[in-house]
Amino acid sequence: MTSAPSPKDQQKRKPSFTAPALSCDAHCHVFGPAAAFPYAPDRRYTPQDAPKEALAALHERLGLERAVIVQASCHGTDNRAMLDAIAWRPDSYRGVAIVDDTFDDTALQALHDGGVRGVRFNFVKHLGGAPDMAVFDRVIDRIKGRGWHVVLHLDAVDIVPLSDMIRLLPIPFVIDHMGRVDTTLGTEQPAFQSLLELARRDDCWVKVCGSERISRYPFDAALPFARALVETSPERTLWGTDFPHPNLKEPVDEADLLDLVDRIVPTAEEQQRLLVDNPARLYGFTT
Repeated sequence: MTSAPSPKDQQKRKPSFTAPALSCDAHCHVFGPAAAFPYAPDRRYTPQDAPKEALAALHERLGLERAVIVQASCHGTDNRAMLDAIAWRPDSYRGVAIVDDTFDDTALQALHDGGVRGVRFNFVKHLGGAPDMAVFDRVIDRIKGRGWHVVLHLDAVDIVPLSDMIRLLPIPFVIDHMGRVDTTLGTEQPAFQSLLELARRDDCWVKVCGSERISRYPFDAALPFARALVETSPERTLWGTDFPHPNLKEPVDEADLLDLVDRIVPTAEEQQRLLVDNPARLYGFTT
């Protein structure tokens, strides 16, 4: 197992953990550059530019060959930056878009042709809170025949109240960032137990990333939650960096996050499944 250096020693190092071939960063973002891809006028935050070249440099340092680029709220429904990045490396990149009910079948097909395999809805309060559920329902209805999934970005307090709605979804769903659970409340807390109940379903996937959002460096507090999710749903868990970590106050070295992987899943078989096989199956990576 690996150990991380103290924050003062972080100099964008290479990770100690060696990821298997064709490993995937299943949750990352591209921002801008704003001169080419402006941010949404009604955005809740304005990030620093983090273009596709920065993402590629990160993955080269970490030894990751595939990525799922998730559209972030600061770009709204303008998915051009994400699509531009996928077009740059179409065999290695896939995307998750933000759409609304103005996207007709032609627009959705264009997204699919551009490498998109899902849509994301944000329920997190500081990012604007729950979407218009009538719009949510119409979008789900339009994409349910496309083989796509929906990514749900939730606060922990929303997991129990939203569970009934989530169970009725007619398409597979993915829960971001381990449900943003409060690690100080332990794994027996109702929110996490409800998340584990969802994770037992064949249509539920969970990302065991976001350790830096639910715990402090060196992120040990997140490990019991990640391990429990992988043990509950080994075939439907994903991992990602969340680069470039929007809205975090403290800097993060992604090598520290990758070095958590062999503390979550210690065997080569488990690591292959989490980093390669699971994302390949959900996102259709074939080469």
